[in-house]
Amino acid sequence: MQQYYIFHKPYQVLSQFSKEGDKKTLADFFPQLPKNIYPVGRLDFDSEGLLLLTDDKLLTHQLLDPSFAHPRTYWVQVEGELTKEALQQLEQGVLINVDSKQYRTKKATAKILDAPVVSERNPPIRFRKNIPTSWIALTLTEGKNRQVRKMTAAVGYPTLRLIRYSIGGVTIEKIEPGHHRLMDEGIKKMLFEK
Repeated sequence: MQQYYIFHKPYQVLSQFSKEGDKKTLADFFPQLPKNIYPVGRLDFDSEGLLLLTDDKLLTHQLLDPSFAHPRTYWVQVEGELTKEALQQLEQGVLINVDSKQYRTKKATAKILDAPVVSERNPPIRFRKNIPTSWIALTLTEGKNRQVRKMTAAVGYPTLRLIRYSIGGVTIEKIEPGHHRLMDEGIKKMLFEK
């Protein structure tokens, strides 16, 4: 029987089991996990949020293959007060650098969030009294390397904090950083909900 875990990856944890220097890895949170269970995709060391771990190879293929486009929503705290124009640019697609080439991102959904209730980050983001911050919910159907950070920078708003909130209909709601929830096969349908 296949296993499915949704994990709220904390800040400064590698999305892998193998050690790399003194950085925390998934092995620090899943010491007894069978060896055939792997993370699907990745979140950068400095990003937080939803990470799926499973031994379901077909599902892994569907989630990683770009032809099975599925929504992923990120909560992004950016430096500055986001304008409507910047939101529209994010939605229409912006030029970012991917593998040393210019790439126009696919259409996305972007909306301003009232400051969401999120757990404290350790260490916290840098605070600058004279520079406000904004939160946005950015939903993508693709996943280039460091894409969200590159997109917000392209419209003039550097990312301060990045949390993957959901993949399809699966969220990190009520899962604290560093904790996980075991799911059943029903997760497969939820992951592709629009």
